[in-house]
Amino acid sequence: MRNDKLEEALGRNVRQARIDEQLTQAEVATRANVSLGALRHLESGSGATVSTLVKVLRALGREEWLTTLVSEPDPPVFNPLDLLAAAEAEQGARSRRVRRGRTGAR
Repeated sequence: MRNDKLEEALGRNVRQARIDEQLTQAEVATRANVSLGALRHLESGSGATVSTLVKVLRALGREEWLTTLVSEPDPPVFNPLDLLAAAEAEQGARSRRVRRGRTGAR
């Protein structure tokens, strides 16, 4: 799906959430502390900032919509032994290359 179509769909969903809550655009804009124009742009899919989106979703009580976007993956586990093994493997590869070079030169 193209970006403009995604923005339009997102705007429609935000608008529907506002209507479901029986709120006017002015009420949501005030609750979200955004301009009425910013909310209109968001709902029409004609451009909005991430900040506007987050504020409006919070004002509508739909912050859970964002959780799928911000869930953090489990941090990688740091194991110093992995670094040591990689360094040893690299050193071993260098040693083998050097030996082969000397053997072939004789």
